[in-house]
Amino acid sequence: MDFELTTEQLAMQKMSRDYVEKEVVPVAAEYDEKEEMPVELVRKMVAEGFSSISIPEEYGGAGMDEITVCLVTEELGRGCAGIATGVGANSLAGLPILLAGNEDQKKKYLTPLCEGKLASFCLTEPDAGSDVSAISTTAIKDGSEYVINGTKCFITNGTYADYYVVFAVIDPKRGARTLTPFVVEKEMAGIDASRKEKKMGIRSSNTAVVTFDEVRVPAENLLGKEGGGFRVAMETFDISRPMIASLAVGLARAAYEAAVVYARERVQFGKPIIQQQAIQFMLADMAMEIEAARSLVFRAAGMIGKGEKSLSAFSAMAKAYAGDMAMRVTVDALQVLGGYGFCREYPLEKYMRDAKIMQIYEGTNQIQRLVIANSIVSGRI
Repeated sequence: MDFELTTEQLAMQKMSRDYVEKEVVPVAAEYDEKEEMPVELVRKMVAEGFSSISIPEEYGGAGMDEITVCLVTEELGRGCAGIATGVGANSLAGLPILLAGNEDQKKKYLTPLCEGKLASFCLTEPDAGSDVSAISTTAIKDGSEYVINGTKCFITNGTYADYYVVFAVIDPKRGARTLTPFVVEKEMAGIDASRKEKKMGIRSSNTAVVTFDEVRVPAENLLGKEGGGFRVAMETFDISRPMIASLAVGLARAAYEAAVVYARERVQFGKPIIQQQAIQFMLADMAMEIEAARSLVFRAAGMIGKGEKSLSAFSAMAKAYAGDMAMRVTVDALQVLGGYGFCREYPLEKYMRDAKIMQIYEGTNQIQRLVIANSIVSGRI
């Protein structure tokens, strides 16, 4: 494997790093404290291409590879995991359109998503989280339309989305075997996304409950074919999980860097604590784990689009390892700061709160281990 980044990838990495330092880092604590999403900043970042890096150029994206996506996502995660989640939600919602949409649908919906429109990926329900087969939202055919009824929860950007990619069953008797994705536009009557969740972390992202009450959607808004939703959802996660992993790497890197700076400045027993072997070992472990996670991210991202049967397993490995790593690193980084790390004057407590969701969304890390184990049993890895 060649671990050298291309000139283009290095340029994108530097551009995103500089942008994050200028636009994201200065406001991260403010919006976390207010528990608000900086909507205009997120729309601006979407319009400037942060969520459309891998979308083909003919639809308004940059047409770059997934490793570049992960490089940029790492920088966003380093700046603020909450704001990065809001931006990344557009990428997630765009994937089913890219994977299953026809040419007209791609032009109609992907182009606006590259220009600043926001979208939400609507799969999870109150009684259907890890168990996708339990989805109860329905889309019943009525002439040239489908009528959608149901409730989706934990929906990123739900309050502000212009488009919702909604997974619903079209035959309740057959259940998940008829799972089908639709693009639902916010102007369609019957949508309510007013209830916002109050969260432990990533508080500068918007997370909402979205209800669909007799929402009539034209048949041409169906993505792919009836009953193809489960495959579309799983293929979406194969691509999106390395992005979540790279976000976790960025978050861990921010915590590690803050711990190093503090350890150089904090003097105890007559010398900076970075000269204490106990602190050195903690920092060394952090550095090792971050590098290991990043390598696994690149491994998974590099497999996307190549038709490799082990992609699901490696995407799950990247997501699970990086999510667990981010939790460990942020906890240890806070420990380096001691009592100061526990106070909001420093960003470590925010990093630790933000890190927990990395083990939960896009499939819990227990589900990732199930995906990996199934690949082992079936001989795909």
